[in-house]
Amino acid sequence: MRFERRHFVFLSIYLGIVLIFQPLQPDVVFGYGWGYKKNYDNKAPDVGIYGDILNNSNGIYMDPSGEKDIYITFDNGYEQGYTEQVLDVLKKHDVPATFFVTGHYAEKESDLLKRMVDEGHIIGNHSFHHPDFTTMSKSEIKQELDLVEEIVTTHTSQKEMIYLRPPRGTFNEQTLQWAEELGYVHVFWSLAFKDWEVDNQKGWKYAFDQITTQIHPGAILLLHSVSADNAEALDKVITFLKEQGYTFKSLDELMVKQILPSNFIY
Repeated sequence: MRFERRHFVFLSIYLGIVLIFQPLQPDVVFGYGWGYKKNYDNKAPDVGIYGDILNNSNGIYMDPSGEKDIYITFDNGYEQGYTEQVLDVLKKHDVPATFFVTGHYAEKESDLLKRMVDEGHIIGNHSFHHPDFTTMSKSEIKQELDLVEEIVTTHTSQKEMIYLRPPRGTFNEQTLQWAEELGYVHVFWSLAFKDWEVDNQKGWKYAFDQITTQIHPGAILLLHSVSADNAEALDKVITFLKEQGYTFKSLDELMVKQILPSNFIY
């Protein structure tokens, strides 16, 4: 078949109509995975562009005041039998912590949740199913958070949840905004290490060294409660850091510090 000029004209018109009515593809969904360049000089790590992103949203990863305050947080996805030991150490030293729990943990460990709150700790939201929020809608994220909050507020005297640690540390500008609209503060971290592999624990000295060599003023420390190393090292870590002049505070105290003027005494 021989194409003439008019055939190309008709083809061009047809393709133009198809392109006009072709539905636009949505933006490609993307997410960041929280991370940073470690610092071993008692200084905050370099978080790159993530710092700017959090500065434009309701998210924190450290206390920028320069004061020698530390904020201990734990991620609790399931129980390995070490949380009671951790709570005993925190009680001994009168140190507050925040425990970010999943739905599985909240359903299975209501007695531990109650003890956390009764002893002055905060329970944070780590989602029900531990999904990647960057692939979800706002309503789906809300459902994940609401399910955990319902369990926590039913079994403890804590009647609201404010702090959110996104599952897998994934986020983007949209999930940060949605969390803020849902009444949550994203809490990342400035000090962490590979401590969650229960079959690859390296002894309490490994955990102790990882923490004490990366420590810096204002650190938000992420630990996993399934780690035997962490449970064994915690007493020694707290004792050592107190000797170095550090003070342990809660995330609520950090929020107050960020809201009030720097010269306010509280």
